[in-house]
Amino acid sequence: MTFNSSSRQVEAALAGYGIAYVPEDLATVPMAKGGLTIVLDDWSPTFPGYYLYYPSRRQNLPAFKVVVEALRHPRD
Repeated sequence: MTFNSSSRQVEAALAGYGIAYVPEDLATVPMAKGGLTIVLDDWSPTFPGYYLYYPSRRQNLPAFKVVVEALRHPRD
């Protein structure tokens, strides 16, 4: 099956259509409820988060500063 979003992959796995290769944070709730189980744990890379690289803190555009602040303080 082909999906446009990872959440649809989780829904298909919960419905019994097979396994889904998705980020673990998308599957934590179904795993806690017993609906999903991690398989192939050795092949599951960890994801520490995104990194933002910018060469200088001087002369950054205001829009770039807004993006950096939004990434530092994500909404729940």
